Amino acid sequence: MRMLRYALLAVAVLCPSLAQGSQWVQLMPGGGAEARLVTDAASCPPIVIDNQAMAMTARAAPDANFAVLLCSAPVPATATSASIGGVNLPLAAAAPQRILVFGDTGCRITATYIQACNDPKEWPFPQIAAEAALLKPDLVIHVGDYLYREAPCPPGNAACAGSPSGDNWPAWAADFFTPAAPLLAAAPWVFVRGNHEDCARGGPGWLRLLGPLAFDPAAACAAHLPPYAVPLGAMNLVVMDDADAPDPTVAADLVPDYRADFAALATLAKPPLWLAFHRPIWGAVTGPLSVAVGGNRTMIAALDSPDELSGVSLMLAGHIHTFEALNYAGDAPPQLIAGFGGGNLDATPADLSGVNLSGQQVKDGLSLPGFGFLLMTRDGDAWRIDVHKVDGTIEEVCRFANRRLDCAKP
Repeated sequence: MRMLRYALLAVAVLCPSLAQGSQWVQLMPGGGAEARLVTDAASCPPIVIDNQAMAMTARAAPDANFAVLLCSAPVPATATSASIGGVNLPLAAAAPQRILVFGDTGCRITATYIQACNDPKEWPFPQIAAEAALLKPDLVIHVGDYLYREAPCPPGNAACAGSPSGDNWPAWAADFFTPAAPLLAAAPWVFVRGNHEDCARGGPGWLRLLGPLAFDPAAACAAHLPPYAVPLGAMNLVVMDDADAPDPTVAADLVPDYRADFAALATLAKPPLWLAFHRPIWGAVTGPLSVAVGGNRTMIAALDSPDELSGVSLMLAGHIHTFEALNYAGDAPPQLIAGFGGGNLDATPADLSGVNLSGQQVKDGLSLPGFGFLLMTRDGDAWRIDVHKVDGTIEEVCRFANRRLDCAKP
């Protein structure tokens, strides 16, 4: 056994080319971390943990759409170092003190809409990832929607010329892995599934690359995954998959799944809980006459009682391409919406106080225009939330404590 470890270590040191490609660490259901690597090598390289070389396993073999090998290996919580091919991996913190949050990061190309992927001002995700990495977070939470390049770039269109499209490795690399590389190297991640990762769009690729469960290429695309908890020290993060939940109508066939998800909150982990999902239950968008409207009708129908959210102290979501901080009337926990990571922006009124979102009143709230990201820093029993612009400057500072958000200009 010792000779095998020496041999693996020699391969890792002498043949770093085996590990060329995207690599990252993600937190897994119930705790623990997993290193993953995408490589064009013929076999998985070893991972070196605390100077001990260990074999990685093949999570997914190459196929027609993903002509790359995906490898994985657990990273023990006790590890003090981990690397692949001489490249260090970020290690998970037992109780993260600096948590970065954003989502909706891809560049939209459809048959009817072209975002200028080649213009940093129109698609700033590469700059956002680079600026965010400089802040050295302990954890990154992506609240969903990674793959937006659904259609080919029209011939002669300089705004998106050279862009790949579809649920395949070239499009995933262009839309997420290549621009996210500095931030993938800086911290472990939690990946929330977005509606762009439903089975009709990028679901197979998301389940292969970023999904929290074992991947079976022969299995049908899983339209819905059960919620799971990730322990983060004094609180627990619960991740819910609501990628398929329609916003304006009630999908009666899906309500039982989401009703079961809400009921499971009381059993998944002890409070306080942060609930992360892609589609917010009550998020605001600009409606007719510039009036804020919103609310996900399917999720609202599945929530039998607000008491099911009694253990939740904060909700994190994306889907709406803006920043919103919302305190609701009654006992509902506050909401941060951070869908401003790169996808074409949505307009929302700046003052959301008093807005009725499908029956749920907003006590007080705001939205901000422009692209950016959040950095949440623990401050005793509270959290300071810096809302960063693309260039890293702070536009707004919020404080989260006792199930309330309070925001002000810095």
